[in-house]
Amino acid sequence: MTRIVDTAQVSPDATVGEGCSIWDYAQVREGARLGENCILGRGAYIDAGVRVGDNCKIQNYALVYEPAELEDGVFIGPAAVLTNDEWPRAVNPDGSLKSASDWDAVGVTVKRGAAIGARAVCVAPCVVGQWATVGSGAVVTRDVPDFALMVGVPAKRIGWVGRAGVRLEAVEGEPNKWRCPMTGETYTETNETLTLDENN
Repeated sequence: MTRIVDTAQVSPDATVGEGCSIWDYAQVREGARLGENCILGRGAYIDAGVRVGDNCKIQNYALVYEPAELEDGVFIGPAAVLTNDEWPRAVNPDGSLKSASDWDAVGVTVKRGAAIGARAVCVAPCVVGQWATVGSGAVVTRDVPDFALMVGVPAKRIGWVGRAGVRLEAVEGEPNKWRCPMTGETYTETNETLTLDENN
């Protein structure tokens, strides 16, 4: 059952999938599309035309600006921001106020299962790879590989995470092999790229 509290603002031109929960003061703009079973926390903002897949969680006061795209199972932490203006200015060189026609929106794409930590900022344009984790307070300024664990300003990869979100451990005696301590799944690293082994 879909639940939208009275104080939320959901445009009649937005699409909200079955089973979504939209909490106090959240806003979903025109043309936005939420998949099934999504949760929007208090004060979350989904801009016009944003695409959100199934089973996503967008926490309190997160800001997701057009033309962002979130694939299935994405987590956006509290007060995280996905930007859309590569060269932001309020005014043109002649001092006139910028309008929508004076700039081209660029977006952030967050791939399946990835997580963006609290107060992290993803500076568009960038792609956050599937199952990657961006740590709280990090600032992402370039594309993030699948399964990467990113922290800092600007964000740098400090390790790998598996599908369970837990930091992977090196497999002793097997160079370039990694294992999830929670699930036992194994991964292979090749040229700074991590892939899930087929035998999992």
